[in-house]
Order: sequence, then C-alpha cells, then structure tokens
Amino acid sequence: MTAADQDAPARGAIEAAGRGQLRFLTCGSVDDGKSTLIGRLLVDSRRVFDDQLAALERDSRRFGTTGEDVDYALLLDGLEAEREQGITIDVAWRFFATARRSFVVMDAPGHEQYTRNMATAASTAELAVLLVDARKGLLDQTRRHAAICALFRVRHVVLAVNKIDLAGFSQETFDAIVADFAAFVQPFGFASLTAVPVSARFGDNVVAASPRTPWYGGPALLDLLETIDVESDPAAAPFRLPVQWVARPNAEFRGFAGTVASGRVAVGDAVVVQPSGAGSTVARIVTADGDRDAAAAGDAVTLVLADERDVSRGDLLAAADAPAEVGDQIQAHLLWMGEQPLLPGRACLMRIGTRWVGATVSQIRHRIDVRTLAPLAARRLVLNEIAVCNLSVAAPIAFDSYAADRTTGAFVLVDRETNDTVAAGMIDFGLRRAANLRWERLAVDKAARARLKGQRPCVVWFTGLSGAGKSTIARLVEQRLHAEGLHTYMLDGDNVRHGLNRDLGFTDADRVENIRRVGEVAKLMVDAGLIVLCALISPFRAERQAVRELLGAGEFVEVFVDAPLDLCMARDPKGLYAKARAGRLTNFTGIDSPYERPDAPDLVLDTAAESAEALAEQVVARVRGG
Repeated sequence: MTAADQDAPARGAIEAAGRGQLRFLTCGSVDDGKSTLIGRLLVDSRRVFDDQLAALERDSRRFGTTGEDVDYALLLDGLEAEREQGITIDVAWRFFATARRSFVVMDAPGHEQYTRNMATAASTAELAVLLVDARKGLLDQTRRHAAICALFRVRHVVLAVNKIDLAGFSQETFDAIVADFAAFVQPFGFASLTAVPVSARFGDNVVAASPRTPWYGGPALLDLLETIDVESDPAAAPFRLPVQWVARPNAEFRGFAGTVASGRVAVGDAVVVQPSGAGSTVARIVTADGDRDAAAAGDAVTLVLADERDVSRGDLLAAADAPAEVGDQIQAHLLWMGEQPLLPGRACLMRIGTRWVGATVSQIRHRIDVRTLAPLAARRLVLNEIAVCNLSVAAPIAFDSYAADRTTGAFVLVDRETNDTVAAGMIDFGLRRAANLRWERLAVDKAARARLKGQRPCVVWFTGLSGAGKSTIARLVEQRLHAEGLHTYMLDGDNVRHGLNRDLGFTDADRVENIRRVGEVAKLMVDAGLIVLCALISPFRAERQAVRELLGAGEFVEVFVDAPLDLCMARDPKGLYAKARAGRLTNFTGIDSPYERPDAPDLVLDTAAESAEALAEQVVARVRGG
C-alpha cells in the first residue's frame, strides 16, 4: 500500500461525510464465512493499513485456518478464545468508509448458544448480510437468523451465497439456494432481498465483479452496500428525547439533557413531559458549541423549557402533537438471555430509555419457533428463546411500539438478584384493558384499622425446608398473639393450595406464582390491620424479596426456620422425603428442586438447637417490639 493508499481510509471518511451511514450485520450459521467476508471486504477496499495487514499475516501463520493463505477472519476475531477456536463468540464491530458511504459493520456469532449476541446486533442494524455455505444450503441457524432479523425489524437482507468456488461456481446451486431462501422468508415481508454469489476467501464478487461467475449480472457486495436505500430517517419520526440528567449549575438555569432519539425539535416547539403529561414549549436548545435553533435525531442537547415543570431523569420529552403512549401494561416480544429460565410472576428491573422501573412478566402468551415464526405453547422460557409476553410495570412508562420507533419501543430486563441483563424486549402495544383502572381512595385506611385493633400490622414470613418446623412455630406464635388480644391470620402453604392456589403444581414457575398470590393476599390483610403469619417453603429469594417490596417499611419480617436437610428428612412428618427419594414425588425442595437460603433474614430460628416453644417466643418478642 502506497503512502497515498494509506490515506485512503481517512479520505474515504471525509468524502463519505454527509452521504449517510449504513449499519449492517453479517449473520448465518457457524463456519459460513462471515468474519472472512468482512475481512476480505476491508482489505480489498483498501481500508486496512500496512501494519495491520502485516499483523494479519503473522496471526494467520499462528492461528489461521487457510493454510499458507491470509486468514481474513482474524481481522475481526479479536478475542484469544475466538482465534484459538476459529469461531466468533462476541459481536465484532468495525467502522469504515468508502468514497460513497460510511459503515458500521457488526459480525455476529453463528453458534446457537450465542443467538442473544446476534439479536443484540440485529436490534440496531438496518441491513443484514446473511451468509449461506453453497455446499450446505439453508441450515437451521440460517433460518433462525433470518427470523430474528424479521423480529427485530431489519428490513433489508442480502443473501451472500459464500464458498461458491467450492461448488464449482455453479449457477444451478446458487439459483436453488436463492429460491429456497426466498420461499422461506416470504412471510417475513422484508422490504428488499438481494442475492450475491461470493467467495470470501478469494474475493469473488466482494469488491469487484468476478470473471468466474459470468452468469451473475448483479452488483458486487460492496457496490450494493454503497448504493442500497434503506429508507431510514429517524428525524422524520415524532420528536422524542429521553432525559438523561437534569442540569442545574446555578439557580438561574435548569435544563434537561439527553440525546434526541428521533424526530426534530426547534425553539418554540410545544412539548409534553411524559409520563406526567405536563406541557410546555422549548425556550432554548443548548449544546457544547452554544445555543442552536433546532436539533435532530442523534444530537446531544440540553433543552430549557419556558415553564417550570417537574422533570426527572427517566422522563421522556415528546412532541405535544404526537406524544408517546403511556401505560403500565404492555405486550412485547421478549428474547430471553438469562442462564436461568424465565418464570412468569418473578419481579425484574426494566430499563427503557433512561428510566429504571420494576416490571414483571405476567404471562407468556406463546413462544415463537424462530425457524418459522409459528406460535408454540410455553409456560417458561430458556436461554435464546423468543416469546410474546404480557408485562406489568410498577409505574406508568412512556413508550412507542417497536415497529414505530426502535429506540422508545425497546427495553431490557435485569435480574434483581444478580444484576444480569436477562432479556431484550420489543414493545408491540399497550394493553388497553388496564387503561380504565384507577386506585379507589377508601374512606378508612390501614392506619385507622390498625388503631382500632390497637396493633401494628405486619407480615411474619416463615421460610425453610419441608419439615423444618415452620407451621408448628407459626401456630404457636398465633396462639400467643391471640391470647394477648391481637388480631392475626395464618396463611399456611398447604392450606392455600386447597383453594386459592389449587390450580398450581410444584414446578419452579408454579412456585413463583404461588408466592406471588400469597403475597398479594398478605398485603390486603396487612391493609386490613392484621398481623399475618405466612408459613411456606418459598424456596426462591427473588419471590420473598418481591413480597417484601409489596409492603411498607418494617411491615415484612423474614423468619428463616433453619434445620439441616438430614434432620428434616429424619422428621419427615408427611412422608414426602421418602416419596421424593423413591422417585414418586418430583420437584421436591431439597431433593430435586433447590432452596435458596435467605441472605439477611430478620430472624433465624435454629430448630436443631432450641424447642419450638422457645423459638415461638422469640418471634412474639419481635412482633411486640416492632
């Protein structure tokens, strides 16, 4: 590469400025040549410097899989594990520009276990280059990636039939694969589908037309990427700005900073603060380079409103004449990315825009076969599965459908216990059935009921293994409180399954729902001014924490009834451990279903060391003392 050639990447970026950027991903099954294709594209379009090319040649000798030839895949496979295994694990990102366009390219992994990585890339891509090995044709992962592209609203697809050299540059092979793929994706409704025969290893039809495919009259891949119109103009959508932070450097200035997600805004425009619905007009648009008259999608700005309005981080500023939808019940497509299954009813944290709010998947409507998009029945989701779900949000949020706006229509779910991101969501629409529901203000409140009873209402939650002594101790506690004239009620795990929860089994999903229902009932009883004693195994920390969060400060007392498993098995008052060990009882806590010990219980009762009577007195003393 000459000195002039070495300046080509910088010149290309300058020349491409203002011509629009294309975000595209490469996807497909493992070993179909995605990384090789992008590496060849960068090298042949002279986007790689001499020192990078020399390093690539050295790495090819050490890690390469192409014999004496340069292994172009190594340009993107940056992780040591990827190079050693010859696969892509994470999404590899590259930025480059030609004289006609700038690009962000995302090379997605092909292995099924990394489907979530591919979906993450698809959520921001405008076009997908989907590779197929000419020798193998369409594989399950090919279909899966095509379906995920459709779900994530990637509207344009280029089918790169790779390794055409290994198929003898056969037009018949190419035509057959294209026909199969077109028939498969026809229901997906892609805006455009273009097929190109390529040999990523040798560069055929990557940057320039290949003489070895005289029967192909279409453009080379790079020419296609440079000229395709993806019809994406986020500035044409209604104005949206998620508030990142409130700027208050002094008493004279209060602005709301963030990046314009979509649309345009100008000084004097009417806007609305969501979800509150307060209206105002834009008085100033402040940037790092001074005030501006207007801003558009992608601009980082601080807006000053003409009126004093209560605006906080996480709120959405929207066009007054085209506001976002507001609600606390939504239907969404959910890609589950957690190592542990999704159990409906388990509380998570939702991140939508710049806002954090509690959320729960209340129902899995159906799982989606990612090869065909056909609906399948499901009661839980495992890693990489996609489903249509109903979600309940702890407070109203402002949102658009994902089809209308990929920024304000997307969210992630985070596990409360581990802080892991466990799901990516795409909002379909708000659930109107909840729109007419409002909290009814009652004439008599919890404090008044408690005063009448002369007590402080609370939930005493006994948790522990079967046979630990939860119900025994809880009964003793209730007897003593009742003798003192206090008003109580006991919710026993077995009793509630005879009525309220008779439709539930003992799978993890059913256990989650069991605790959710009992927690809601206990909350109502506390509102009635009662002391509620709940004796349930309640094996999962997340559900016990969710019940705690339903109640006010100090109203939830977690009592861990601690007994070793061998002692519980020796007691075995109901004969359940014997049945479980004999294989006649499945999903039994402590045998084939886990129990998660409390991290910081309010009270620990050691039933191996003290009598039930003495332990009950400890609980009574805790209730008396608040």
